Amino acid sequence: MKSRSVVSGIALLSALVLAAAPVSAREITHAMGVTDVPDHPQRIVVLTNEGTEALLSVGITPVGAVKSWLGDPWYDHIASEMADVTVLGEESAVNLEVLVSLEPDLILGNKQRHEAIYEQLSAIAPTVISERLRGDWKINMALYTDAAGVGAEGKAQLEAFDARVAAVSEALGSAREEQISIARFMAAQTRIMFKDSFSGLILSELGFHRPASQDKDEFAEEITKERIPEFEGDRLIYFTYETGNGEGETQAADWLADPLWQNLAVVKSGKVHAVSDAIWNTAGGIIAANLLLDDVEAIYGLATTR
Repeated sequence: MKSRSVVSGIALLSALVLAAAPVSAREITHAMGVTDVPDHPQRIVVLTNEGTEALLSVGITPVGAVKSWLGDPWYDHIASEMADVTVLGEESAVNLEVLVSLEPDLILGNKQRHEAIYEQLSAIAPTVISERLRGDWKINMALYTDAAGVGAEGKAQLEAFDARVAAVSEALGSAREEQISIARFMAAQTRIMFKDSFSGLILSELGFHRPASQDKDEFAEEITKERIPEFEGDRLIYFTYETGNGEGETQAADWLADPLWQNLAVVKSGKVHAVSDAIWNTAGGIIAANLLLDDVEAIYGLATTR
């Protein structure tokens, strides 16, 4: 009975929200079809971490958003801008009751995460869905900002980022020839990160090379310790997904102390760098992308291009 009443409540609230919604004036083509959206939506909810950064970068604060994968509830690098934003659960577990209570006039989501609830979302408000996550953050940002009525502003932010990538790449000079190895530590798991990942894509744009074992247009692969030699490179960057229970840090400490790791030439040369998992992998948006460029500048001793 309780679940039935919850569904009925959502349906009723959805009807009220749609009745009060502004007239839709634009068609947006997206991963789930074509949707009419308001010219200037005022109450946007966003259901991906990358989408949150897309909105913030163009001066839009969503009324609701899914929590950051790391943080309580937001990543440190966006927390100050998200103080008054309502938490809507997680990317993979959206709280629809809270969402509908916000009376949104636009919902932004992703097919990988939200295909199963798309019909429910669409019953609440016009819903625009991006196709993929991982390396598609620029494509997704263009879609999100266009749907939000600020496509020109989104394009300007992306062009500014591309210009900054070009400037950093030029400043790197011959250092671009380095093969960059990337490792990620998680609870009881270690991954080699490939090129179809957030950091992998940006490193490729900068002109860096990858070791042969990582030169793949894929996301990542879980490995065991006997494959540690595959982390060999001219420079090794690693990040740790730590949720607060210590398991990620324990995994990292165990691998970093392993003789195979200690015997890597890149380790012996002191060219190993620990960076933020949120910035290099998890957040996946334009704010994190610019912070990643900050890290590259710091690692190579470059002047800032900010």
